[in-house]
Amino acid sequence: MTADADSAIQHGPRQQAPGLSASLTFLFSVTCALAVANVYFAQPLLDSMAQSLGVAPSMIGVVVTATQAGYALGLLFIVPLGDLLNRRRLILTQVVLSAGALAAVGASQQWLALLGAMTVVGLLAVVVQVLVAFAAALATPSQRGQAVGTVTSGIVLGILLARFTAGLIADIASWRAVYFASSALMLTLAMVLWRMVPAATEPRHRASYPALIRSLFTLFITEPTLRARGLLALLIFAAFSILWTAMVLPLSAPPLSLSHTAIGLFGLAGVAGALAARGAGRWADRGLGQRVTGIALGLLTLSWLPILFAETSLVALVGGVILLDFAVQAVHVTNQHIIFAARPDAHSRLVGAYMCFYSIGSALGAAAATLVYARWGWMAVSLLGALISASALVVWSLRRGDRQLHARRKDVRAAR
Repeated sequence: MTADADSAIQHGPRQQAPGLSASLTFLFSVTCALAVANVYFAQPLLDSMAQSLGVAPSMIGVVVTATQAGYALGLLFIVPLGDLLNRRRLILTQVVLSAGALAAVGASQQWLALLGAMTVVGLLAVVVQVLVAFAAALATPSQRGQAVGTVTSGIVLGILLARFTAGLIADIASWRAVYFASSALMLTLAMVLWRMVPAATEPRHRASYPALIRSLFTLFITEPTLRARGLLALLIFAAFSILWTAMVLPLSAPPLSLSHTAIGLFGLAGVAGALAARGAGRWADRGLGQRVTGIALGLLTLSWLPILFAETSLVALVGGVILLDFAVQAVHVTNQHIIFAARPDAHSRLVGAYMCFYSIGSALGAAAATLVYARWGWMAVSLLGALISASALVVWSLRRGDRQLHARRKDVRAAR
């Protein structure tokens, strides 16, 4: 790691030792959990939103798509600023503006107003990726995988708590109350961050903002590792989004007719994802990233078999959710560890570029899930998720075969 990345962050006159402290890692994890929840509140609330605004069930998935579209824009135009601006100010600004966007969602009375506000919510929620890149930059090389894994576990827990909390509040009050409560929470979080996050050393990148954004697109072209791991991210998060977007529809419909709270409880089955995030980071630090990826993609494909029986067996659905969340988060953390190692000087731009694939996959998965369910039902949704997951496994296998062939040819040339 460079001297700038290793240099201590200051809080008053004191200097922090090189690396990322446990307390700062925990704070980053909590912040990520609270911020990412804003993206996922809508998933268990889609049915209520559709009824409240008079939107057709086949169209309500566009709410998730709009949020992910905003997230994609934020990844392209906000996250790279972490390599240019003071990260502390950038984080605080995003959190405060998020509070206003969430209040606008809760107050929306028209379909287009809701979509616009949700797009802004997604745009600002990329603060979690600024924090992931910040953690990777502060961590020493030997702790980077574990640090990224721990912060990512906070993101996973935030997603799980979002679904459960949103369902619970909606049953007690309404879906609008979920967003008003989150708005107040983000303002409170901003005050805590202002007091607790030390002033970071300035990033080394000194180019103009247009040059910074151009360099982001250059990374897509010049970094084959980013492209390969980004494609895996697109596929696994398309599968992830297909499950969590469409699952609420059969569970809330007869004969199951589960409440928002009951549907939200299914998210707790995904706590395995948080465990996978931490474990995958440690395994990646030991050089096992490729092996973890292959095993996790196999589990992701198999997870759709029990998920197929969601309408007749809730136990099978829980088992499938555990497998799917575990696999997705293991691949996700391993992906980030590998791409961060490729370019230590561009963590914010790398995570922004990589997460664009995530956002595109999530948006496409959400739109496809509700459309496929409306036309062909849950079996078709499950088959679509399994096909996408199997495609990710094939992509990884082909990529691994190419690397092995290249290594053998290199050995032959060296022997000659």
